[in-house]
Formats: sequence, structure tokens, C-alpha cells
Amino acid sequence: MSELAIKIRIADRDYPMRVDVQDEERLRMAGRLLGDKLREFREGYGIQDKQDLLAMIALATMADQLKVSKEKDGTDAALTERLARFDELLSGVVLAS
Repeated sequence: MSELAIKIRIADRDYPMRVDVQDEERLRMAGRLLGDKLREFREGYGIQDKQDLLAMIALATMADQLKVSKEKDGTDAALTERLARFDELLSGVVLAS
């Protein structure tokens, strides 16, 4: 895989990174989204300290990730249960030859 040297700007600081070519756009998008969140939190909470803003964003992001993970686990469990019931129904079907 080919690597690129890029810089991502977060809270007025540049962070140099070496990334795989296929990851570049995802990381750049993450950097833009983080910048948007910084502005949103700064305006919404009136906080100017960048470390406090980044900590709040990290906490909100992890809480969102945990929520999505829990919802996915619930969806996976429901799907597994439905497939098991479907399998039981199919095993009871006798095919005529």
C-alpha cells in the first residue's frame, strides 16, 4: 500500500501524519468535522479553552459511539432471534419428492 504524508489541522495546530492513500479522505473529513464541532461547542457553551473543548468533544463522541454500539447489538440480537425462529420453521417443513 502507498502512504502519503499529510497534515491535519486541529484547534489551530497542524498534526503531521503518514496515512495509507485509501485513508486520506476519511482522515481529512474527520479533521473538518472536528473543526465544525469545535466551533459548535465554542459557540454553544461559550468555552474558549481548546483543551476543554476537545475533551468535551471526545466525551460526546464516545457517548455517541457507545449508543450506536448498543443499538447495533440490540439489532444483531433481534436479527439472530428471528433467524433462529425461521430456522426452526424451516426444519419442520417436510419437502415432498
